[in-house]
Amino acid sequence: IGGFDTMNGILLFLDEIQNFNKKQQQSLLEFIENGKITLIASTTENPYFYVYGAVLSRCTVFEFREVSPKDIEKALCRAINVLKESAVNVNADEAAMLHIAETSGGDVRKAIGTLEISAFSTPCDENGNVNITLETVEACSGKRATRFDRDGDSHYDLLSAFQKSIRGSDPDAAVHYLARLLEGGELEAICRRLQIIVYEDIGLANSSMGPKVVSACIAAREVGMPEATIILGTIIIEMALSPKSNSGESAIYNAINTVKNNGSYPVPSHIKKNNPVYKYPHNYKNSIVKQEYLPKELKGSKFYIPRENTFENKLKIIMENLEKINK
Repeated sequence: IGGFDTMNGILLFLDEIQNFNKKQQQSLLEFIENGKITLIASTTENPYFYVYGAVLSRCTVFEFREVSPKDIEKALCRAINVLKESAVNVNADEAAMLHIAETSGGDVRKAIGTLEISAFSTPCDENGNVNITLETVEACSGKRATRFDRDGDSHYDLLSAFQKSIRGSDPDAAVHYLARLLEGGELEAICRRLQIIVYEDIGLANSSMGPKVVSACIAAREVGMPEATIILGTIIIEMALSPKSNSGESAIYNAINTVKNNGSYPVPSHIKKNNPVYKYPHNYKNSIVKQEYLPKELKGSKFYIPRENTFENKLKIIMENLEKINK
């Protein structure tokens, strides 16, 4: 927390405002409204989830994004100048600077930290100069920084990109996002999302994929990391290249919207429990008999619309034959 007096009241800076509970944030409202406080707050979380709505409505949200490698290099040059002013004559070759900028994940603080460690890990030459090389930087930088926040936007952005890559039939993008999610330790989230994708995006176009994906997810959980990567990498390539259809999803949402808009109509009496008028299909040829199952108000409604693919073309023929029988 920091603040100082101004002509129009106090300029108050709150770092990590998400750590303030609702009551604490509410206590600021009166002073924000009467002008005694000009609030500047920061958070690494999504403010729409963690900042009290009444406070948020009185503020403007600015989002800070990852810094580009080119701009990070400028910051590194300034950091070198600061070190030189501190009597440390530091020089870094172009390859070393580029490596730091590209492996810092858009985080200037991470980049400067790597530069500082590299500088103090490099012995001075005969002239007292510290010459940072690519080899030194690689040894000091460790694992490449990846932007991943399990509870924040980046988590859901990666899962969204992962699903959309499979939906868009791009196996290369799919394995790229899979790798990033695995690096973030998200095996469980990946398995849950794959079981959604196979029914939401592949669906009836390749109905055999459902059980295969479930089996792959079970195997990945049982085997664990790092071998689970092989199982998941294999199955998502097949998913990405599989024919796609969201007809099942569309059918159920069409039905849900009808229920929401029209309410619940009475169930036809002949298919109610223990009604002797009900015609048992298995007593008829091919286990098919003409009778109405929908409420009379919805007679003739079509919720499932087949898509154009090999399997659903077969389903379409079956549906057409059923309609002929019912007529």
